[in-house]
Amino acid sequence: MERDSDKVKRYTRIKHTVAIIDIVFMIVLLVLFQISGLSSGLRSLIARSFNNQPLLILIYSFVLINGYFVINIPLSFYNSYVVEHRFGLSNQSAKAWFSDYFKAGFLSVALFIILIEAFAYFLRSYPADWWWMCSVFWVILSVIIARLFPVIVIPLFYKYKRIENEEMRRRILDLSAKMGIKVLDIFQIDMSSKTEKANAGLVGLGRTKRVVLGDTLEGKFSPEEIEVILAHEFAHFRLRHLVKIIVLNAALIFLVFYIFFRFGHIVFDPLGVRMSDIAGLPLWILLFTVWQIALTPMLNWISRGMERNADKMALAFTGKKDEFISMMEKLAEQNLSERKPPLWIKIFFYDHPPVEERVACAREFEGKQ
Repeated sequence: MERDSDKVKRYTRIKHTVAIIDIVFMIVLLVLFQISGLSSGLRSLIARSFNNQPLLILIYSFVLINGYFVINIPLSFYNSYVVEHRFGLSNQSAKAWFSDYFKAGFLSVALFIILIEAFAYFLRSYPADWWWMCSVFWVILSVIIARLFPVIVIPLFYKYKRIENEEMRRRILDLSAKMGIKVLDIFQIDMSSKTEKANAGLVGLGRTKRVVLGDTLEGKFSPEEIEVILAHEFAHFRLRHLVKIIVLNAALIFLVFYIFFRFGHIVFDPLGVRMSDIAGLPLWILLFTVWQIALTPMLNWISRGMERNADKMALAFTGKKDEFISMMEKLAEQNLSERKPPLWIKIFFYDHPPVEERVACAREFEGKQ
């Protein structure tokens, strides 16, 4: 029988390998589509029938992103269906998986087109100011998405219901009041219809803010352990981590657009592509992808620091050190999390501290509320 540690290593190795292949595959496709002339050919083909710029951009963007989604189906299916079933983590049928894939694709296409239409409009209409106008638009849109996520996106994939365990509900509401966090209510989603993994969180902004518990926690975690999980989530809001992340992302968005505004011609001019030409969209996506990869270690490092601070606050408010440790051990086992990953894996893939580090910090924690 395979040892649990070997199983975890195999699972994480496959997942990380597929993630790397996915990124490389996308970069190769973008480069080939741009330099082969297919991008300009597609733009010219559409322009023959549609001279209206917004419509041209819409059709081009629709074809590009949908083409990628179709080409990427085999890799996505292997990663999130075949592998998850192989390791006993998925309860989804193939039909349900494809349904979710296309729903996610629809949302991604809609968001992608909105972003590109705005980007192209500002770039075309305000050549000297597009960088900050795009930045403001993208930041506002990200805040709107965060606010609408629990009321529009989650219900598309999971069934919501108010938690039926009144004792658990009261325990969580008491904890939220103690930590000064206002929530709409406590909800449960049917994660077990898709996965064996466990999760919980505090989602939404303002009036949409609510606690969401996966039903995969039920029967496997004690009320005290679930309380510590939620204390950690409440700590993020108490420490204003979401606001800090929004501010950080806004600053990075302004920075990257300004850099592209000043130096983008260095990349576009040698290829004979105007920055405002929709045929250069693959090149824009490539630039943003490279930027994101370059920033990943720093963003993960910042996120891990926030997670450690949230752990400390959760322990301070609950005083449940043993329950925190047992909760982390159970989550690691249930989600097949690698306890002590190699350093480079931690740097590029871990926005939370590895389990071994979180448990060690909890054992050493002596703080008070």
